[in-house]
Amino acid sequence: MAATSNRTLAILQLFSEERPVLTAEDVATAIETSVSTAYRYIKELCAVGFLDSVSRGEFALGPAFIQYDFVMRRSDALIQHAAPLMKRLIEETDPRSDVVLSRLFNNCVLCIHQESGPEPHTPTRYVRGVAMPLFVGATSKVILAHLPDRSLKRLYLDNEDDIRKRFPDQTWKEFKQDLKAIRKDGYSFTMSEVSEGQTGLAAPVFRGDSVIASVSIVMAKSIFDDLETRLSVQDAVKSCARAIETVR
Repeated sequence: MAATSNRTLAILQLFSEERPVLTAEDVATAIETSVSTAYRYIKELCAVGFLDSVSRGEFALGPAFIQYDFVMRRSDALIQHAAPLMKRLIEETDPRSDVVLSRLFNNCVLCIHQESGPEPHTPTRYVRGVAMPLFVGATSKVILAHLPDRSLKRLYLDNEDDIRKRFPDQTWKEFKQDLKAIRKDGYSFTMSEVSEGQTGLAAPVFRGDSVIASVSIVMAKSIFDDLETRLSVQDAVKSCARAIETVR
């Protein structure tokens, strides 16, 4: 029974933004089983709505996930508590901004909720469910900066090739020092790291002594040309993070 459960979970984990549709042959190869066994697992998953046939021999994630996403949006205490605070942050800062709540997940940062300002602006790439790079942008860096040293070192070693591609000259020591500075400041500020012309400012959200999320505001780079505005937004984001932490 446990082996079957592990196989079905492994099948679901094969689907991604890059690979939204798979065949039984794809599944069989990935989980190292026969095509007939892969079909059996796929049939079971289709029966409960976790997979859906999109064309002959091809399968995608099914409607059950839409139902569960609805339940999550309505029942996630962190989102329910944070949403009005994120809207207020936009009201207190600039209506041409987006505010994002994100969590660490599977070597990436996952947006779990987003609020958008009412005035026209370039939208952020952080939208619910989209996995964003772990080592780029204020949203990610402020979470990394507050991880335990052992966890951070493991993440660095597991992703060293990717980090070196993005930041060729950055050693583990320099990487750790940069994050140490963020930890001391209590926020992260980046320009054009995720999207050209956009600025991100993020603060960590804690539960007890552990970082569980980050709240970020994303604006056009030009808005931050004024230092007084930047300092005001910085304080507002940090205050928003502290307010989110009061969720029970």
